[in-house]
Amino acid sequence: MSLRESRPEEDAAGLRFGVVAARFNEKHVQRLVDGALEALHRQGAAQDAIEVLWVPGSLELPLAAKWLTSRRPACHAVLAFGVIIQGETEHFRLVADQCARGLLEVSLATGVPVLNGVLACYDAGQVEARLGGAMGHTGVTTALAAVRMARLRLEQP
Repeated sequence: MSLRESRPEEDAAGLRFGVVAARFNEKHVQRLVDGALEALHRQGAAQDAIEVLWVPGSLELPLAAKWLTSRRPACHAVLAFGVIIQGETEHFRLVADQCARGLLEVSLATGVPVLNGVLACYDAGQVEARLGGAMGHTGVTTALAAVRMARLRLEQP
């Protein structure tokens, strides 16, 4: 018996993507979205094969992701972006945890890859480090992961 291994390429041609983005901390989220869109286009995604929905905050991302998974024709993958920065309370952790849980539930319930590009950071410096700084660009890495997951999904029986 031989080993079956799949390593999908980052070819976005012919794939459809949904992007859900939180308007809270929008200046940062816009940079995540811009990086993701640039990466998707660089990998061959057509302009008209991407739909972007802006929602009020990160807690609304899972529901918007669910809407995109039920559109016809359906998205091959959904990318979710938000920026949650700690304030004086632990509320940011609750928002980040529930957002992540909701995105995972949508992905598991629908079978559509929903990629979590939501940043939960202690301060704006950590956000900047993940928007093209020392930690790379979360928008770009999320987009490339979405392409790989979409291709992998297409390979499944």
